[in-house]
Amino acid sequence: MPTEEELKYPIGKFVFKQPTPELRTEYIRQFRTAPPLLYDAVKNLTEDQLLNTYRPGGWTLAQVVHHLVESDVNAYPRLKYALTIDVPDVMVAEQGLWAELPDAKSPSIDLSLALFGAIRNRWVEAFESLDSSSFDRQWRHSRYGVLTVDTLLQQYAWHAQHHTAQISSLRRRMGW
Repeated sequence: MPTEEELKYPIGKFVFKQPTPELRTEYIRQFRTAPPLLYDAVKNLTEDQLLNTYRPGGWTLAQVVHHLVESDVNAYPRLKYALTIDVPDVMVAEQGLWAELPDAKSPSIDLSLALFGAIRNRWVEAFESLDSSSFDRQWRHSRYGVLTVDTLLQQYAWHAQHHTAQISSLRRRMGW
């Protein structure tokens, strides 16, 4: 049986890596492939299965899906602000509270999956249009301080893999 830490972070915690052009290309590729990987992770799950938590005390699989899209939709403007305003302060969502709202608890995930695919494609278009100096642009997070566009790229590439792995690992453990 996996430890609580392994259940919570099946691919490990986020670690920022020194950016290179090759690494940026790989992270952009991960943005592009995240939607089909998520679709596969939830494919053929029933509403009852989607209402299971991926770990004791964790969110349901449906909440994880809704969180992924809400997080991306909330974070995408950070990229735009960082590219157009010098070190903007950005609002940070209370994701734990958002996950408790009725729409985030709904087992109906089709709209969130569609929106996730759309927003990920917008991220890819935006990242692919940047020159290397744009990845150094900064923005200010209320909890983590000043971050770069490179951090945004890496963190959100990891974020989709992290939550998709939570879903996939539960499916494996349950034999779904």
